[in-house]
Amino acid sequence: MSYLQLITSPTLLLDEKICRANIKKMADKAARHHMKLVPHFKTAQSKEIGKWAKDYGITEVTVSSIKMAEYLSGEGWKNIHIAFPFNPLETLKLDKIAENQSISVQIINAKTAQILAEQLHHPVGFFIEIDAGYGRTGVEVTDFGLIEEILLIAKKSDQLNFKGFYLHPGHSYYMPDIPAIYEESRNALSMLKTKYSTEYPDLVTRIGDTPGCAVMEDFGDIDEMGPGNFVFYDLMQSNLGGCDKEDIAVCLAVPVVDIKKDRKEILVHGGGVHLAKDVLIDQDGNKNFGEVVYLNEDGWTIPEDRSYLKSISQEHGIIKASDELLSKVKVGDLLGILPVHSCMTADAMGEYLTLEGKTVDHAEGVHE
Repeated sequence: MSYLQLITSPTLLLDEKICRANIKKMADKAARHHMKLVPHFKTAQSKEIGKWAKDYGITEVTVSSIKMAEYLSGEGWKNIHIAFPFNPLETLKLDKIAENQSISVQIINAKTAQILAEQLHHPVGFFIEIDAGYGRTGVEVTDFGLIEEILLIAKKSDQLNFKGFYLHPGHSYYMPDIPAIYEESRNALSMLKTKYSTEYPDLVTRIGDTPGCAVMEDFGDIDEMGPGNFVFYDLMQSNLGGCDKEDIAVCLAVPVVDIKKDRKEILVHGGGVHLAKDVLIDQDGNKNFGEVVYLNEDGWTIPEDRSYLKSISQEHGIIKASDELLSKVKVGDLLGILPVHSCMTADAMGEYLTLEGKTVDHAEGVHE
């Protein structure tokens, strides 16, 4: 039976071949630069896709929450890293995971370090997150007083083990000069490695953003990369130049419920609860919540003439349709939508359907 015959409502499709190719390409890049790839699974959030990643030599994984760490623990990962400023209210949950799973966290203040030092009964590693220009979170790169206060607290603890410095240059998503951002990030991490490697000879530095990891070829002496979105990619990454649309490994299958040929609009069952509400603005000021692809037995094809979701509400989506699309579509058909932000779309949908008709797990799905 074709996977298309299994779809009656919005369904997130996953092309395993494209996904595996994306993982392999990034793994090869990391190896070429003598770096360890520790992918951020906030995008995939899947045990099954984790098994695919292991086929390409990936042994450690990054997550964004305790919940995700709980979901992926016990799957044979050498370490699970929570790349979010640690929430001390979850220390007991962290300690429970650490009993059976090597795990690490990010620390950005002395208070959190002290709570962990006092309450942990099992070993937990930590990175100090560094802010070198993004401004969202992290210790200022020159705040050596705070860095050393955190390190001193850890030194007095039997359970808190310093691993190194983590930097997420998230402004690479909206500032065009990625090389300049990476020069700043490389310099920051190199300076910290030089300053602290005598005392901590095993410390590592890690950088974690998909736009930079996808396009850059100069990582200096950074030890590890931790991109996440690259496993699926999306229209945002394509817009940034990190991938081609053909590299996008997921699309949302949506049923057509009405057609307004006079307005060149198609109403589909697919809205904010399925795609989230990330949006791109084109050069003419039009909002783009996702672009149409044509579904077939082998996956999907990208049409020459663009049709796109011009607006979405909770369940509804309105497509601004090309003449080509209007000439072939009818009520009851299925169309595919390439997402603007695949991480959020996957999180909203909670599972995947492969082109072979197999359901693939997601941490936000229903668990028995």
